Amino acid sequence: MESGDEPGCSICQDAHTDPVTLRCGHNFCRVCISHQLDEEEGSGGYTCPKCRKRFHERPAPQENRGLRAADDCFITPPPEYQARDIFCTYCIHAPVPAVKSCLLCEAFLCEDHLRVHSKSPEHVLSDPNTSLENRKCSAHRKILEYYCPKDAVCVCVSCIAFGEHRGHVVEPLNAALEKKTGRLRYFLEKLTSKKKRTEKKVRNLQKRRTDVQEKASCVTRRVSALFRDIREQLDLLEKRVLGEVSGWEEHVSLSVSDLIQQLEVKRDELSGKMRHVEELCNVADPVTVLQGREFPRDDLCDPQDGDDEARERDYRRICESDDLDEGLISAALHAGLADIMTGVKRGIYVSESLDILLDPDTAGNYVTVSGDLKTVSWSEVSQYRPETPERFQYCQVISSRSFTSGRHYWEVETSESGDWMIGVCYPSIDRKGVQSYVGNNHRSWGLCKFNHEYSVIHCSEVAPVPYCTSCRSFRIYLDYEAGQLSFYQLRGPIRHVHTFSATFTEPLHAVFYVWGDWVRIRS
Repeated sequence: MESGDEPGCSICQDAHTDPVTLRCGHNFCRVCISHQLDEEEGSGGYTCPKCRKRFHERPAPQENRGLRAADDCFITPPPEYQARDIFCTYCIHAPVPAVKSCLLCEAFLCEDHLRVHSKSPEHVLSDPNTSLENRKCSAHRKILEYYCPKDAVCVCVSCIAFGEHRGHVVEPLNAALEKKTGRLRYFLEKLTSKKKRTEKKVRNLQKRRTDVQEKASCVTRRVSALFRDIREQLDLLEKRVLGEVSGWEEHVSLSVSDLIQQLEVKRDELSGKMRHVEELCNVADPVTVLQGREFPRDDLCDPQDGDDEARERDYRRICESDDLDEGLISAALHAGLADIMTGVKRGIYVSESLDILLDPDTAGNYVTVSGDLKTVSWSEVSQYRPETPERFQYCQVISSRSFTSGRHYWEVETSESGDWMIGVCYPSIDRKGVQSYVGNNHRSWGLCKFNHEYSVIHCSEVAPVPYCTSCRSFRIYLDYEAGQLSFYQLRGPIRHVHTFSATFTEPLHAVFYVWGDWVRIRS
């Protein structure tokens, strides 16, 4: 096939059907060339429709098996077609598997023909499985050699010369491919980087999930053990207190039973004497009654002896004074429950609610501190306190107590109006300038309310807390070693607001800022 040949039959302008070759080397459909030669019958000669070569005798077309395989591939190559099923176009005497295809020549090449094939750039070699039909312009049936960036399509020379892409700036396919490959590599790098970041986030989240599960499991075991211990201690306390009640009951019951037994004996004795006296009362003989030895004197008929007096004292003591001491039972209950609560606090690693006091020597001149050192209030009038290095320029004050270890919590109540900030700070916090405000530096952490909006702040980075609405009571929990500062709202169900995580390097003081109203430390 010559380099200028178009793919397919030049007579019907379609893919070859039963392709045959004339002596000049051009290929046609068997039916098409037969019909063409029939029309020239009797004209004195025959002409090749392609190159116009003249034949004095009617040429005998030869079957082209290689082109048949190639054209079959052009038309509809089945998915299961492999390179071994495509044969060299030029090996017409025996089918030889093709190893490459030339897009310019539209021919398949075996290894032998590939060695002698033109090496010029326009002869583009590709895999023989590549559909050559897809490399041709659908409008002009020419090889796609250029790329039109404007329309983002591959075009042939005819498209550029007089087709719809005339006047467009185009690029050779290789140059366009290089640019596109560069962009794809850049995009691939971005995707790879994004994938790595995503994988890292997935790993972090997986680790976070594992940490949460382990933490929850640990706390669950600890709380379950704590409640088991509480139940055991409550059972012991119940037995001890009920033992006190049972001991009192047994003691009183024994005393009552002994006295009842004595009185029953006395009752039986008196019943016997009563019967005898009744009998004497019914005796008519005076001598018998008056000289009877049973009752020689009249005053012995109603005897009073020492035993009667003792029994009377015991009776009065039991009935009137010897009652259950409920105060003793209450004291035992309170003492036992207090011991249990002390153990509970040790079990959950929380110390007592701290009795924090404010340090007036740090209070700014536009705040007042209450006499019990629990409340800081905003003042419109300057207090004209002496200026010291410890005193804040603005409406702030810190606690006199600091924390260097352990777990602690304290509770704060705020006013409905006004703005405030509560939290902790290092003693090295600036005392003047806007950097001295709670959270406006790396030495303090705070929960704030400004214009009825809540937020947390540290290093001047503010994060809103939208669900913390109209809350006036808060608990501040500090775990120094763990580096955690947590805020909880106490209105209604206790709710977690925010937790700061840090590595604390200095003692921590409670810090308060007020504007327009007050903040109070709850006792």
